[in-house]
Amino acid sequence: MKVGAVIITMGNRPDELRALLDSVAKQDGDRVEVVVVGNGSPVPDVPEGVRTIELPENLGIPGGRNVGIEAFGPSGRDVDILLFLDDDGLLANHDTAELCRRAFEADPQLGIISFRIADPDTGVTQRRHVPRLNAKDPMRSSRVTTFLGGANAVRTQVFAEVGGLPDEFFYAHEETDLAWRALDAGWMIDYRSDMVLFHPTTAPSRHAVYHRMVARNRVWLARRNLPAPLVPVYLGVWLLLTLVRRPSRPALKAWFGGFREGWTTACGPRRPMKWRTVWRLTRLGRPPVI
Repeated sequence: MKVGAVIITMGNRPDELRALLDSVAKQDGDRVEVVVVGNGSPVPDVPEGVRTIELPENLGIPGGRNVGIEAFGPSGRDVDILLFLDDDGLLANHDTAELCRRAFEADPQLGIISFRIADPDTGVTQRRHVPRLNAKDPMRSSRVTTFLGGANAVRTQVFAEVGGLPDEFFYAHEETDLAWRALDAGWMIDYRSDMVLFHPTTAPSRHAVYHRMVARNRVWLARRNLPAPLVPVYLGVWLLLTLVRRPSRPALKAWFGGFREGWTTACGPRRPMKWRTVWRLTRLGRPPVI
């Protein structure tokens, strides 16, 4: 199976980007073709053979990755698998691409693989980087219902069937939107602890827009994908969870502003998942109300 890789960058991590590209070049098996997308910024110097695209404006994470997908032909059809990697990450092992090939070849239903993210110094995997409710054992691989945006592999046939990432989200929850559409189309998602991306431990709230976009996109996610009776349940649960976590007053103000924005702005096409998909998500351990 042919493997490509999409990396988006703001141009502010040239050393980390070069290290990541070197780790991709060292992958076992056939060469992984790489496209680096400068998301509203110039692309730093890259090794020969790495394709680059420089966008005149920042399209956000999903928008930038969608440009990278199309660089491999419509819906990425020039390759069978696309890796999506954060520009400050690093593939820990040389066999990750080969493990992806084997996994997709062995399981025709497998559409997406979520890698394990580990801190390069401590080896610790943060709880939030294990895409399931039971996250206490990051070394356990399993079927899951979503995936990690900057450390994953997608069978390009998934994009051909359900479309790409939601451009309008810009940042936050775009992976779950794609995951739910893929699951609704019959694909499965695996979390693989043996496929590792080293990435420095960070907090998502470091982004200034975090609280507003998390809330806005959570509403959009529900409006786009859930059967009507589940929309208020899902959003009510997340409202309660947010209050229980007791964010700061400015963070809570931003969150409620985003929540309101999610109801008053266009979210894109609504395609509610089938009730059998709701049951599938429930059997996989994460019913779409949390």
